Amino acid sequence: MGRGRVELKRIENKINRQVTFSKRRNGLVKKANELSVLCDAEVALIIFSNRGRITEFCSSSSMLKTIERYQRCSYNATDAIVPPKETQNSYHEYLKMKARFEFLHHSQRNLLGEDLGPLSVKELEQLENQIEISLKHIRSKKTQLMLDQLCDLERKEQMLQEANKALRRRLEEDTINSLQLSWQNGANVVGNAPCDGEPPQTEGFFQPLGCEPSLQIGYQPVCINQMNTEATTQHVNGYIPGWI
Repeated sequence: MGRGRVELKRIENKINRQVTFSKRRNGLVKKANELSVLCDAEVALIIFSNRGRITEFCSSSSMLKTIERYQRCSYNATDAIVPPKETQNSYHEYLKMKARFEFLHHSQRNLLGEDLGPLSVKELEQLENQIEISLKHIRSKKTQLMLDQLCDLERKEQMLQEANKALRRRLEEDTINSLQLSWQNGANVVGNAPCDGEPPQTEGFFQPLGCEPSLQIGYQPVCINQMNTEATTQHVNGYIPGWI
């Protein structure tokens, strides 16, 4: 019983598509190698996966030499104008840059944890070492940035403390000046106003004394008016006081 015909269309299952790509790619590379060995032919094969990974095979020592040979044969076959040397150099530079880009893109995907299936144990160890080195550089840069930010914050803190001290000194000086001014104004008002306990001055300098002192020991002073009144009373009654 013969093998059934396979319908050629895109495989929807991602895993099955990747497995089929790996198998057929290896088979294609094997067929190209067999063709170059059996027929002594110069074979070059370039394959790009849907993720951008490149796979190439060349029976000669250099892929660039094979491509240059292809360009020369293609231009000679179509009687095209041979491009100048500058154009060829630019094209070679373009191929180098493209290969470099593909390599960096593939390395980036590996660093992100993608396309790790085809890698061997040694390649995985190398990738792990690269990741560790990258993490060390990242931590070092992060630490340096944090130290720089800390220095800036300490500098700002010192500036704020100095400004706070200056404001505090200014506030104390303003308070002292206000107190001194209030004291001077109070002293001027007190100097111009009369004292509360000072009696008001009268027209006469001396004031008459009372006639009845509270304490009488020995001599008892008698007011002149009282003496005149007693004398008049005694004369009226018909006797003269004894002290006359």
